[in-house]
Amino acid sequence: MGTLKYLKKYWFFAVLAPLCMIGEVFMDLVLPKLMAQIVDEGVLDQNISIIVHTGLRMLGCTALGGIFGVLSGAFTNLAGQNYGNDLRKKLYDKIISLSFEQTDKFTTGSLITRLTNDVTAMQDFINFALRGFARSGFMFVGGIIMLLSLNVEYGKITAIVLPLQLFVIIFFMKKIAPAFMIVQNKLDKVNSVMLENVTGARVVKAYVKEEYEKERFENANDELLDINLHVMKTMAIISPIMMILMNVAVVFIIYIGGLQVLAQNIQVGEIMAAINYITMILNSIMMVNMIFRSITRAKASAERINQVMNTEPVIKDGKGFDDEAKNKKYCIEFENVSFSYRDSKGKPIIDNFNLKIKHGERVAILGATGSGKTSLVNLMPRFYDVTSGSIKVEGIDVRDYKLKELRDKIAVIMQKSELYSGSVSDNIKMGKEDAAKEEVIAAAKIAQADDFITSFENGYETMVTEKGSSLSGGQKQRISIARALIRKPEILIFDDATSALDLATEAKLHKALNSELKGATVIMIVQRVASVLDCDRIVVIDNGTVAADGTHEELLKTSKIYMDIYNSQLQILKKQL
Repeated sequence: MGTLKYLKKYWFFAVLAPLCMIGEVFMDLVLPKLMAQIVDEGVLDQNISIIVHTGLRMLGCTALGGIFGVLSGAFTNLAGQNYGNDLRKKLYDKIISLSFEQTDKFTTGSLITRLTNDVTAMQDFINFALRGFARSGFMFVGGIIMLLSLNVEYGKITAIVLPLQLFVIIFFMKKIAPAFMIVQNKLDKVNSVMLENVTGARVVKAYVKEEYEKERFENANDELLDINLHVMKTMAIISPIMMILMNVAVVFIIYIGGLQVLAQNIQVGEIMAAINYITMILNSIMMVNMIFRSITRAKASAERINQVMNTEPVIKDGKGFDDEAKNKKYCIEFENVSFSYRDSKGKPIIDNFNLKIKHGERVAILGATGSGKTSLVNLMPRFYDVTSGSIKVEGIDVRDYKLKELRDKIAVIMQKSELYSGSVSDNIKMGKEDAAKEEVIAAAKIAQADDFITSFENGYETMVTEKGSSLSGGQKQRISIARALIRKPEILIFDDATSALDLATEAKLHKALNSELKGATVIMIVQRVASVLDCDRIVVIDNGTVAADGTHEELLKTSKIYMDIYNSQLQILKKQL
């Protein structure tokens, strides 16, 4: 398993844990011998001193075994917990490095399951392996040696019962091994349904779909229950069979031992010791059942984790470039850009798109729904890569940039504002972690957010609930805008990020941007013509390509598409008035 390499760092604990467990098992193996001595030499011969002396030795062995057991548990947890912590961090780092396209392929629910449940399964396997393997293995070998040292005849019973137990374990493990992968996949489905319902709770309630979603969750949960019950039922059959075999072995031990006692070849205490040893041996084989179960489940989880870990990110750092190669004439250049989402059919969403934007220009991109505006925005910071053609920033293909360098230049403000649990200030400072309080306030003022933030009881330290549910849509958008502005980016992209603002507030925002962000290149994806009247240029997109390019006045004269959009919005405005 490739995931086990993360245990190497904690090899010292991983070695000490089984060694201490061997010490505990060794003490357990000594006890039946001492018990036999008490019975045969102390009780039967009525020798009190042997009973006391041997009893004290048994207590000492028990205490020493307990110390070894505690140490084994401590070292196991140190190895297992640290291993799980490192594996979870590495898996999270890998998930973060994947592109949107790749995370969509795995699904969010599945990634959550892999990061939590599957990593926990691997962690449990490590804990069980370090203790269980050593205990069962040493107890099995040591028990056989100690049993044969009492009487070789007992070896015949072991030779008959052990293969039967191993056959039972292998037979049932083969049946349930494939089921563990199915269990994890069903758990993925439960998590996905739950995640969709939690994040989309408002939609569910708005359309009164509570019963439908409840039924959908119950179906997913029932499927998980059914496969879990199948596994548990199969596992439940093993224990009774193993117990029957163990008790049959004990009966034969007593029978053979009784004959040996009658023949005066052994004493009663040795029979008691033999029963203890055969029980230890067979219990160690029963423990193998648990080991196989742990291995089978861990194997399924390891495969699922490795599916993510072995996925190479589609979007990688570029090879880099010499700063002298930069072309300062244009800030952004789209050259014959085409783009299609994976597995999509038909005409590309972006088709042979050409556009050049100068430094400091304010360019609006307008078009009908589905014309490719947002897809175009996602290509600039390389959330996706172009299918063909190239996008250049300062004359350098974006695929040659280091991702951090490219994305430090570009700030994207999405239509859907994502806020996180924490204070308002924390959310704004996500754009610049080391920002001073004055910078936070300045960015909020430009974004027209300062007024409503200061109206809160705790001002900028007001706590934002999960996903910003305590704020209105307009408030969330303005905080998102402030988060982008605090970075003072060279390129600022609004992806319909002012849709929740009224025209008066939006006008104030644009005025503040003009005065405070001089020199920055601004690209605005908009739906409303009223939002773009003061832009240097307006680019009209139709079916993923440039249909028109010019000022508002020019487009009213030359572009039928723009005139149609303008007239339709003007009519709507007149009706509202």
